[in-house]
Amino acid sequence: MTKLRVHISTSLDGFVAGPGQSEQEPLGVGGESLHDWVVALEAWRQGHGEDGGEVNASTPVMQEKMAGLGAEIMGRGMFGPAGGGPWGDDPWPGWWGEDPPFHHPVFVVTHHDRAPRTLSDTTYTFVTDGIQSALDQAREAADGKDVLLSGGADVINQYLAAGLVDELELHVVPILLGGGSRLFEGVGPGVRLEQVRAVEAPGVTHLTYRVVSGGAS
Repeated sequence: MTKLRVHISTSLDGFVAGPGQSEQEPLGVGGESLHDWVVALEAWRQGHGEDGGEVNASTPVMQEKMAGLGAEIMGRGMFGPAGGGPWGDDPWPGWWGEDPPFHHPVFVVTHHDRAPRTLSDTTYTFVTDGIQSALDQAREAADGKDVLLSGGADVINQYLAAGLVDELELHVVPILLGGGSRLFEGVGPGVRLEQVRAVEAPGVTHLTYRVVSGGAS
């Protein structure tokens, strides 16, 4: 059965992006440091058309993340631009340029209508009728494979609160951001997690949980 899987890097104080997000600093002040561990990996660099990189304990974690995925969901905050709002006459193309690294359909949860857009082998579909609709469309597109819920914090929190997430993997980075986009904000105590594994790696600890019950109480 198709699972909805969350993979997200977070600071020790629970933020997945720092304060002051902008077009110049899409992850806010200090937020880029959340991903130092992954951009150094050979597995990540190959997926982005780059050479070199490290092989360490994070490598199988990254490989497993991409295995068996058929579609992806993200929020408007992750797709951008910072600040959101109507798309306008020259709509924002996303942060990833003409050759996005996804290689599968991506469903963007937004309040503003927009026609689908295809760049290379990635088609963005903009969903305005809620998180359940985005999940239904993503599951259909995934054709039996899993769906990745990639961020940001607001859309992950919505899916967790609604009890729709099956697996949660946190990549915990030993930094303190002090503010920004906080994971688990408003989710409530109804979500119960069962730990599956913990992997220690250079600059990060990977914590995997199965969501055994969900929804705010």
